[in-house]
Amino acid sequence: MIEDSTVHEQQARDSLVRLGASFFQRGYATGSAGNLSLQLADGSILATPTGSCLGELQPERLSRVSWLGEWLSGDKPSKEVSFHLALYHNNPECKAVVHLHSTYLTALSCLQDLDPHNAIKPFTPYLVMRVGKLPVVPYYRPGDKRLGEDLARLAPHHTAFLLANHGSVVIGKDLRAAADNTEELEETAKLIFTLGNRKIRYLTDEEVAELRS
Repeated sequence: MIEDSTVHEQQARDSLVRLGASFFQRGYATGSAGNLSLQLADGSILATPTGSCLGELQPERLSRVSWLGEWLSGDKPSKEVSFHLALYHNNPECKAVVHLHSTYLTALSCLQDLDPHNAIKPFTPYLVMRVGKLPVVPYYRPGDKRLGEDLARLAPHHTAFLLANHGSVVIGKDLRAAADNTEELEETAKLIFTLGNRKIRYLTDEEVAELRS
């Protein structure tokens, strides 16, 4: 049983490293921006360390913290692991978190007058099916405890969040789901800037309801 647990954790570490490298190589992450985490079988959280580059992660140096945020092993965790924990604590379906400063979503997060309840009015079916609504969390300094408080409030009802002037946060039932939904969201934001001032045919309320059903 102990051996199985060890194998499972090593696979989780390897998956986190591979995903970080993939995001970095494809331009979704730059420098030491962004962080990833996933929940292990024992309830503890495996996360990218503070100041780490997603393209240069090492399995044995990943941070492991307890369910309550105690630093257990590996390098020092990012200060943003606190808002990851807020998501795990408030949505039982959350098993992984992807937080990136990807170009188009970060650009979107810097725009004024976004609908705080849903930053992207649906115009593709995939956004509705994979992500649903994208609420906007007000700007807070990175590491501010209010960021975790706001995400905790929204977590039971949403799987993706736009942090004003900061970037995106996406949760998933596993790391692959969180990554896929992050990429879908980034591509949708890219479409917004590609379309520019052209008239967009948004999905009707009836079409959205059909997709959600």
